[in-house]
Amino acid sequence: MRLGDLLVAANLVTVADIERASEHQVKAKGQLGDNLVAIGAITREALEAFTRQIPREPKDIYDTGLNSADLLNLLIKLIYSTRLESASQYIDAIKLPPLVVEPLVQMAVDRNLLAARGSRGNELRYELSALGQQWAQDAMKASLYAGPAPVTLAEFCDRILAQKITNDPVTFAQIKSALRDYDVTDKFIEKIGPALNSGRAMLLYGPPGNGKTTVALSFADVFSSVIYIPYAVMIEGQIMRVFDPSLHEPLEREQAPQQNAFSSLQRDPYDSRWVAIRRPFVVTGGELTMEMLDLSYDPTTGFYEAPLHIKALGGCFVIDDFGRQMVNPTSLLNRWIVPMESKVDFLKLHTGKSFALPFEALLIFSTNLNPEDLMDPAFLRRLPYKIEIGSPSRETFKAIFTKLSADRGIEFNDDVFNVIVHKITKEKRLEIAAFQARFIVDQVVAVARFKGVAPRFDLASIDYALDNLKVHQG
Repeated sequence: MRLGDLLVAANLVTVADIERASEHQVKAKGQLGDNLVAIGAITREALEAFTRQIPREPKDIYDTGLNSADLLNLLIKLIYSTRLESASQYIDAIKLPPLVVEPLVQMAVDRNLLAARGSRGNELRYELSALGQQWAQDAMKASLYAGPAPVTLAEFCDRILAQKITNDPVTFAQIKSALRDYDVTDKFIEKIGPALNSGRAMLLYGPPGNGKTTVALSFADVFSSVIYIPYAVMIEGQIMRVFDPSLHEPLEREQAPQQNAFSSLQRDPYDSRWVAIRRPFVVTGGELTMEMLDLSYDPTTGFYEAPLHIKALGGCFVIDDFGRQMVNPTSLLNRWIVPMESKVDFLKLHTGKSFALPFEALLIFSTNLNPEDLMDPAFLRRLPYKIEIGSPSRETFKAIFTKLSADRGIEFNDDVFNVIVHKITKEKRLEIAAFQARFIVDQVVAVARFKGVAPRFDLASIDYALDNLKVHQG
């Protein structure tokens, strides 16, 4: 990931700014950042503050914080398992710079694990010797992990603290923009804002169908900063994999051409063991179990997978439908007492060794059950933000209906609205709920599609929709 890509992703400059700065760079020379400052696209202070957050690549093997023997084992496993042939391929696979990979390759050659086999273009090609193949097989008996080099636990902890979510304060305008497709009041935004900025645990509660999950999911669009997570972490000689493409949104990487694999001229000096991502937003629901909150060790592969809430560090972790998990709610809540109070979580390796990690994720519980039935008073006190998302007002309900009807090209007026509200509240004896508007509009459209006519709010279509809204009793 180049500096220009990162600045654009963080909304600090535009693509047009990068193009102008590149044109300026042709004449003025110098670094891209200097040229962005020169054309007024970003201030020097903002540029320096941003670049200080970028992980710097290690200068040598010692600077990685890892044992050279561990790195050599990893490189040989990568070469063996993915049939790598050249130094540029080694660099891309292990995610370490030439100044680190070059001595590892030389070490492998000196130990007769690798042998040069001619060149392709201007790059030497290498091949594992019989001894190198045996070395790889022995290394893989201990662990099948063959991916990017890990970072140290200390580096991971420092990075978690450096990019905690409270470093990215949100404004009224950001929340309003994230919720622009939903009819929320300014008063509601004023309640949500302090909770988001606090970084403390939050409870969203209220009757079903009024948008608790929708509101929680919208928070993913509130935070805009770029953060960095490692592919993997080394802990007491064990590997814990962290980066998960199913949960993390990596920023698109622009590959730089490499004329010489061991030349740093074509590379940005950023540590490629870290992935630049949007702040993660991890959601789990009724499927959540206690085991999913612990380190997952696979004895077959010999390495660990980080639990869900660790993959959410730096972002949000939403426990949706709280109280409907297979695990007892009290047990689940007890699991969070220490992380909520001390902002530290403790995990245990299968060897029995425990280690601590800063817990810097915004924890959000969402439930349509009565919180007092799920949580004792002591735990409720530990939730500093309890936000009720109740039934919409009549005006809000009408606004939702009006927008949805317009989107589907259906005529909607006060008479239709009054009939629908009367039937819901008087005939069906239900409270109005935000989801009902979309439910009814979708049902009316489905009826019209079946009949081959334009959708409209006639009594037959409305009654059909409302009959599907509630199960008949008796």
